[in-house]
This record gives sequence, structure tokens and C-alpha cells, in this order.
Amino acid sequence: MTTDGNPAPDRHWFEDVADHLGPAYLRYSFTMGTRQEVDFLVDQLGLGPGSTVVDVGCGPGRHSLEFARREIAVVGIDISHEFIRVAQANATAEGLDHLTEFRREDARSFELDQPVDAAISLCQGAFGLGGYPDPDDPQNLIPDESVLTCIRNALRPGGRAAVSAFSAYFQVRWLEDQDSFDAASGVNHETTELRNSDGDVIDGELWTTCYTPRELHMIAERAGLVVDRITSVSPGAYGLTQPTIESHEFLLLVTRAN
Repeated sequence: MTTDGNPAPDRHWFEDVADHLGPAYLRYSFTMGTRQEVDFLVDQLGLGPGSTVVDVGCGPGRHSLEFARREIAVVGIDISHEFIRVAQANATAEGLDHLTEFRREDARSFELDQPVDAAISLCQGAFGLGGYPDPDDPQNLIPDESVLTCIRNALRPGGRAAVSAFSAYFQVRWLEDQDSFDAASGVNHETTELRNSDGDVIDGELWTTCYTPRELHMIAERAGLVVDRITSVSPGAYGLTQPTIESHEFLLLVTRAN
């Protein structure tokens, strides 16, 4: 962290958050709806036993492991060494090593050896974590467009992806005292307490890029993806709901055409 409170340029800001939280991340309430989310995604992405998925920004692997329990092979990538360690340990403990591979990689530049049937990037695991706006990219689009471009390149032709993004409407409507929302870039800066498994608490700095459905449509097209649908969702309540200002997130459903 630099003296002005911004992340150091040689390290992604989220790594400090993940290193502190470790497995305690899985205790947060927003992680409790994983099974419902994967039920929905298996149906919408046309997946089944033998399918292949890349989980971009997999964190400690909660979605990856839920897919693997359904005999779907998953490559999980995350920028946090600690989250990759936790994900791998949990996969081994469940006997799912043969269906999972976890890699420490940057979602903005990853590549796969073989194309996959589907991709996910959920709960601001990678998309939306571009951080403090760069003077050369004041609208903070380059990091997220890079994530979507890598997702497109990882998909086979006809492959589908699901990407969640925090709603700019919801964020502005329910702006809290500890939040600072930059209207030009759509980036919300929040300071919050983070408690790890040992009960140690630190003040965490969070930067989340928020979106409207129109912006999601435009950035997906810029990355070469065909937009199938954008729905309103909340953790554990994924469905085909028209976008509203009431939900926490939007879910972008896209296809690689060729």
C-alpha cells in the first residue's frame, strides 16, 4: 500500500485482502448460496458430466468444487496464492483432484492449453476488481475488458460464459458512510473490517467497479462476445429476472460466436 492509500503498483490490491482472509472468506453470508447458483448456471450454460469450465477469479474454489461434484472438470484461476492453496486443499480433501486444477494467474492475461465449454467469473472474483482508476484509463474499462477478452479466448466456438457485476444502481441507492463512489469511473471505494480464521481484524480497502446493463452490453461486445441476456441477481438467488435497481448484481450471459 502506498502512502496515499492506493495499492502498490507491483501487486494487485486484492491479494492483501485474500492473504488475510484465507479460508475465512467461506464464512461470509454471500457464499452460502453456491449450490443454487451452480444449479442455475449448469442449466443456462448447457453443462453436464464431462463438460469443462474455467472459473476466472475462483477464490477459495467454492463454485469450482460445486461443479466438480457434478462431474464437470474445472480449471480455477486466481491471483491470490492463498486462495489457490485453500481451493487445492479443499479439492484434495473431497477427492476431487481428478476434476480440478487450480492455478495462480492474473485474470487479465491468462491462457488455457485447451478451449473449454464454459467460463464463469462470479461475485467480483476478477471482473470488477480493476481497482483505483488509472489516469490513462479514467473510466477503468481496460482491466475488465482484458478479463472478458481472456474469457472469450478460453472458450470453444459456441461456448458460453456467465459474469457477474455489481450494480451501479444498487450501489448509489444504498451508498453507505464508509463508501466513496466515483461517478466518472463507476468505482466504489470502501473501507471495511476483515476478520480471518484466527479472529484477527484489519481494515481492508476494497475497490469495486460497478456497472449498468447498458455498460455491460457494450464492454462484452468490445471483447468480442455475443450478449445473450443480462439478468438481475443476488447471491444465492440467480434467475432469469429483468434488470432492476433493487438487486445487488447483474449477471451477464454471453456466447463466443466463432
